[in-house]
Amino acid sequence: MFIPIQRLTLFLRKSINSAEWGAPLTSVRLPKQLKSLRTRVYSSQPPLLLQPDGTLCCRRSWPATYHALGSSDRIRCFSEEHLAGTLSGRYFIRRSSFAMGGTVENTEASGTRLPVEAKKILHSLASNWEDVRDPNALQVTQLKGAMTNAVFQIKWPTETGKVSRKVLVRIYGEGVEVFFDRDNEIRTFEFMSKHGQGPRLMGRFSNGRIEEFIRARTLSAADLRDPETSARIASKMEEFHALDMPGLKRVTLWDRLKKWIQTAKDMATPEEARAVRLDAIEGEIVLLQRELEEDNRIGFCHNDLQYGNIMMDEETRMLTIIDYEYSSYNPIAFDMANHFCEMTADYHTETPHILDYGKYPGLEERRIFVHTYLSSSGKVPGDDEVNQLIGDIEKYTLASHLFWGLWGIISEHVNEIDFDYIEYAKQRFNQYWSRRKELLK
Repeated sequence: MFIPIQRLTLFLRKSINSAEWGAPLTSVRLPKQLKSLRTRVYSSQPPLLLQPDGTLCCRRSWPATYHALGSSDRIRCFSEEHLAGTLSGRYFIRRSSFAMGGTVENTEASGTRLPVEAKKILHSLASNWEDVRDPNALQVTQLKGAMTNAVFQIKWPTETGKVSRKVLVRIYGEGVEVFFDRDNEIRTFEFMSKHGQGPRLMGRFSNGRIEEFIRARTLSAADLRDPETSARIASKMEEFHALDMPGLKRVTLWDRLKKWIQTAKDMATPEEARAVRLDAIEGEIVLLQRELEEDNRIGFCHNDLQYGNIMMDEETRMLTIIDYEYSSYNPIAFDMANHFCEMTADYHTETPHILDYGKYPGLEERRIFVHTYLSSSGKVPGDDEVNQLIGDIEKYTLASHLFWGLWGIISEHVNEIDFDYIEYAKQRFNQYWSRRKELLK
C-alpha cells in the first residue's frame, strides 16, 4: 500500500522536535512508536531526510541525491499499521519506491548521479568515437537486480542513429569490501577480459569502474529451468572451473565463513542474532568443514552463479559469466550447490528477497546437469561418479545457506542497495536448519 507524503510529513512533524529536522533519521531520537522508521544504523546516506524547513526528502538514487517530496507523492510501505507502530516489523519503508515514479530502473539525460571521475572517463571515451555526435549527450539508466554494486548503462546517440554506443558503469557498494578483496576482484576481471571470458575493462575510478557493454541479454529466473539453457550453463561452468588463474590455488570457503561469522556477530542486533541462531553458526561451520574437507575436486569457482550473472548472445546462444567479486578456488560441488539454490530466487519481483524452495531442482534435473557438466571435459562419466557428485552437492547446499545467510546479516548493516537482507538471511538459515539433520547423518 501507499502512504501519502503529506500525511507522513505531518505525522513526523508532530513526533520529532523541530530542532532535529535537519538530521538524518538515523541520528534523530525517534519516539517509541516511530522506531520502525529508523534506517540502517550504519548508513551514512539515509533514504529519508527532514530538512530544517520541515520538507520531507528522499534519496532517489545511489550515490545519494536528495529530492523534496510534494504532497502528491507517495511512499510505499508494508502496511498502514507500521506507520502507527502497532506492529513489530522493522524498516517498513521500501526504498525502491522513494523515487517519484517508483521504479529503480529509470533513465535521465545527464550524468548527475555519476561521480565526477567517472564522467571525465566517459567523456574521454566518447570523444574518441567518431560516430558519437556529442560526448556530453549521455543517457544514464540504472539497472535492476544488483545487490552489491550500483550498475548504470550509459548510452550515447550516434551519427547513424541506429546503434548507440554503450558502456556499463559499476559503482562499488559502500562497506562491501568486508566480503572480498577488491584488488583481487579487479585482477580476476582483467584476467577474464584478456582471455575472452568477460567484458573488457575500459576505465577505473576511485569507487568503481567502466566496463564494455556486452550486447547480450541477462538471463531470467525462468531461463535457469530451460533444459537447453541449463545444459549450456553446466558446460560453461565446467569451462570456468578449469581456468588456470594466477596465484594460490587453495580453498577459500571455510576461511571466508569463519571471517564472516565474526563480522556478523559484531554487527547483528540481539534480535537479528536470536532470529537466526547466530551463536550456534560458528560450531556449524566447523562441523561442515570436518564433514566435507576431504573433497579434493577443486576448481576456480564463481561462487555467485545466479541468473543475473549469466548473459546470452541471442544469435549464437553463447554464454558469458560476469561479476567476479566472490570468485575464488573452491570445491566445484559448492559452486553447483549454490547455482541450484539460486533456482529458488527471482530478484526481479516486488519481493526480490523471497525464495521459493519448491523451485529447487528435482533429482532428475540435477542428474542431467551433473552429467552434462562431467561430460563437458570430453569424458563419459559413470553412474557412480555422477551419483557421488550429486550427493556432495546436496551437502554443500548447507554451506551455501550459511554463506549467503551471513552475507545477508552483514549486508543489512553495510549495503545501501534496496533489498530486505534480514528476511533473506532468515530464509537461508531456516533452510540450513531444516535440512541439516537429513544431510549430515
